Amino acid sequence: MKKLIIAAFAVAGALNAADHTIIQKDRAFSQTEITIKPGDTITFKNTDDITHNVFSMTPGMEFDLRRQGPGASSTVPFANEGTAEVRCSIHPRMKLIVNVKK
Repeated sequence: MKKLIIAAFAVAGALNAADHTIIQKDRAFSQTEITIKPGDTITFKNTDDITHNVFSMTPGMEFDLRRQGPGASSTVPFANEGTAEVRCSIHPRMKLIVNVKK
């Protein structure tokens, strides 16, 4: 019974998760800061005519999308609470703060 309850909470949490979209255009993110909940995802969509390389080195929130060409999209889950700094390694002025909290 205990395993069934835990599984039900895990499924409910996944169903309540939201996907947010951040656009890359004109060598900038569409937002400079976003607040989401643990379990939410962000889809990074490159609508620019140039390549980007979106990443975060924030401990516990690390990811690297590598080279993301024009028209490409990649989704990143954010499971842990905290604040992540997201950058583009090709365009150092691109910066996004992701606040993850309940």
